[in-house]
Amino acid sequence: MELSSKLTLEMLGKPFLLEKRIELLHAIEAHGSISKAAKAVPMSYKSAWEAVDTMNALSPEPIVCRETGGKDGGGTTITAYGQKLLKNYAVLKEEHNRFLEKLSELTDIESGAFKTIGRLAMQISARNQIQAEVVSVDSQNVNANILLRLKSGKELLSTITKEAVENLHIEEDQTVIAIFKSSTVLLSMKVDEKNQDNRLEGIVSKVDKDVENTKVVVDIGEHDTIVSVMPTAVLEKMELSEGSSVTAMIKANDIMIGK
Repeated sequence: MELSSKLTLEMLGKPFLLEKRIELLHAIEAHGSISKAAKAVPMSYKSAWEAVDTMNALSPEPIVCRETGGKDGGGTTITAYGQKLLKNYAVLKEEHNRFLEKLSELTDIESGAFKTIGRLAMQISARNQIQAEVVSVDSQNVNANILLRLKSGKELLSTITKEAVENLHIEEDQTVIAIFKSSTVLLSMKVDEKNQDNRLEGIVSKVDKDVENTKVVVDIGEHDTIVSVMPTAVLEKMELSEGSSVTAMIKANDIMIGK
């Protein structure tokens, strides 16, 4: 019996660099193509891009950059910041392995005591998790309005309970994660000034659809993306496609905050 543990780095309490994602980054660096990298890991092309979008969203700087044009038609590259992360991760991984080896030498893992030890972990299913800076906190009797600024400079308003603000110790200038489900994101090709929801303008970068539902990825700038899931019939009626300009709308009550 051996002790083993996967090394995971977190950013603001969210899984950021997992070993599978590290493999994907190395594959992208080697092949210069997300499709070839996905096959090498292996994982689906869709899962590969979702992993890249998540890492870029949680990171203060882009890790993966998609290049277009050129004689070879562009490709996918690891940024200088991403390469630095890979080097640092390699150092941490080596030290992590040494720690496990030393722990195995010091611990009697055959005693059976470890059979009662389990790992408790909670993962959030919400597709949209975007890094943001707290601009202001307006606490009222029950709720509090939290104004957030994204990396792109665009702002979101989140309404959570005053108790949640106190429990999380949310203050101005903190870096947090704005969390909201893809089903709560509404897309429109028109700007409705009367609508009081958060409105973020962007460009449709990806559309994945089946018979019933469609996932639309909207690029809102600075490698921040928002995902919306809608019935396929609604998408076809809107005539949305990659490259379309849209406005993503999210109610303030639907935006949770994580640290």
